[in-house]
Amino acid sequence: MGIIAWIVAGLIAGWLTGKIMKGSGYGFFVDILLGIAGAIVGGFIARHLGLDPSGGFIYSTLIAIGGAIILVVIVRLLKRA
Repeated sequence: MGIIAWIVAGLIAGWLTGKIMKGSGYGFFVDILLGIAGAIVGGFIARHLGLDPSGGFIYSTLIAIGGAIILVVIVRLLKRA
């Protein structure tokens, strides 16, 4: 999947993660950045779990949402410490 498609998937994932996760959120732009970073993290995790990265746009967006949720949980844990 091309880098532009990953960025678009990350944009959608960031927005959806902001809606899925309870709490005040981090604002529109930070949610988007978390989504893009989540796309990278989710892709890395999926690849290491042996999942096929060529599943299409919806598949990639779901992987990005999963990665973004993981990042949001980590950020929230770090903010508490």
